[in-house]
Amino acid sequence: MRITGGKARGIPLKAPGGRATRPATDQMREAVFSSLGAGVDGARVADLFAGTGAYGLEAMSRGAAGGLFVENSGDALACLRSNLQAVSKSCGGESVAGNWSVLASKVYALGATQGPFDLIFVDPPYALIEAKIQDIFGEIIAPLVAPDGRVCLEMPGALEVDFPGWECIRRLGKSGKDKPSAGIYRRAG
Repeated sequence: MRITGGKARGIPLKAPGGRATRPATDQMREAVFSSLGAGVDGARVADLFAGTGAYGLEAMSRGAAGGLFVENSGDALACLRSNLQAVSKSCGGESVAGNWSVLASKVYALGATQGPFDLIFVDPPYALIEAKIQDIFGEIIAPLVAPDGRVCLEMPGALEVDFPGWECIRRLGKSGKDKPSAGIYRRAG
């Protein structure tokens, strides 16, 4: 697993052992960031259920202005902090790292005052998606998104998720129960 584009392209990312963390694949991140294009440059980003921080760090490498990583697993947090240090060093060092913060908490602790964010990456455990994603999207994510912001949700390819007041503008990846896919959402209208 590595950063796929931008200033830190090729920097390897650490991940905790075991199956508790499911990092976004290089191919999925590459597809997502190709779809987002120039909209990443200068964006304020939130990486929720951050794990290794792969989505947020990819955004940093591609010119995002700053943002927030939210993760509650101690093992994942250790990897995330190490990855943040390595990637920020390649992107400009302390001046870049100072624009990013890590919140060691569950996403439920977030409040609207921490936003708005231009881009929000959401990569929760797959088991949580079917049970809680409607509530997470409506109560936590929606208040944090800038009016013209976008939300990228990684989910199983077989899952179709619709949110009232939102439209999926792009679906990436493969269909299938255990195949990763991503939906890019924006407010409808």
